[in-house]
Amino acid sequence: MDPDTVLVAAMGVAVFAAPAAVAAYADGRRPWAGLLMLAMAMGLFWYANDLKEPGYSLQTAVEAFYVVIGRISHQLF
Repeated sequence: MDPDTVLVAAMGVAVFAAPAAVAAYADGRRPWAGLLMLAMAMGLFWYANDLKEPGYSLQTAVEAFYVVIGRISHQLF
């Protein structure tokens, strides 16, 4: 799998994990789902960074995000 796609998938999982964990904590419940998704996102970040030889910097991560979103939108339209 393309490391840029894995990185964007990790970003997507992390975006949904944080609000889920905070909402569960605010309701007085244990945030197991949010923490599990956060662990999955961390694993995907690690895997994407491991697949790309020099790793990702902040600038290359943003570029990878735009490339993958552009690739998806090009396939849809």
